[in-house]
Amino acid sequence: MGITASLGQDWAKSRLDKSPRHLEWVKVKHGEREVNCFIAYPEVKDKATAVILVHEIFGLTDWVRGVADRLAEAGYVAIAPDLLSGAGPNGGGTASLGGNDGVRNAITSLPPDQVTADLDAVAEYIKGLPACNGKIVVAGFCWGGGQAFRYATNNKDLKGSFVFYGPPPTSEEALSKINCPVYGFYGGNDARITATVPKTAEVMKKAGKTYEPVTYEEAGHGFMRSGEAPDANEGNQRARTQGWSRWRELLKKI
Repeated sequence: MGITASLGQDWAKSRLDKSPRHLEWVKVKHGEREVNCFIAYPEVKDKATAVILVHEIFGLTDWVRGVADRLAEAGYVAIAPDLLSGAGPNGGGTASLGGNDGVRNAITSLPPDQVTADLDAVAEYIKGLPACNGKIVVAGFCWGGGQAFRYATNNKDLKGSFVFYGPPPTSEEALSKINCPVYGFYGGNDARITATVPKTAEVMKKAGKTYEPVTYEEAGHGFMRSGEAPDANEGNQRARTQGWSRWRELLKKI
């Protein structure tokens, strides 16, 4: 069973297949690595802000690609790198790892420095595209939310970091290096992650950094994905709607 099927994401692929926007795959190279990336372009007249999307612990799925397409629909260039590129058989990525268990094991084995280097290469690539206005933000979900937060400690050129139910960096020294606003999106029924928010807010305030977390009551972990599913419960559905609305409004201010 492939990763898309194992997550029951036929609905995500169906919407993606109907997109009128220009969607493409590119390979971003740095050193000896080659990172497979999915890009969605907006249909706009002017150059646009770029959003780097960091995938969940499930890897680069159809749902993540669908998020890229929705961002393009809203007027942004979106790029979603498969950070598992080269981790699978014969140098493959997410799709070659045989489902959730294989993907999870591979993701937890990724060296943090490699993830940072991959994201740096992706940032340079997207920044250099004629369609990009030079402004870049990062956003991530679940495992990717944690990476989006961590990447803000490593890239001073980011204009914003959008953390969807991801864990924060635990080092106060690392947090002090953040140079952009960090916006958090958390589920009220996700104590494993949401319980970290008060301490993070305290440390960020002490460091003079902007951190604006919002907790969506009655929503569980992963509500941006599960809230879109045909069988979504009311709490996740509402949180997803509110989360997307907030995200779009914040992006307009970049």
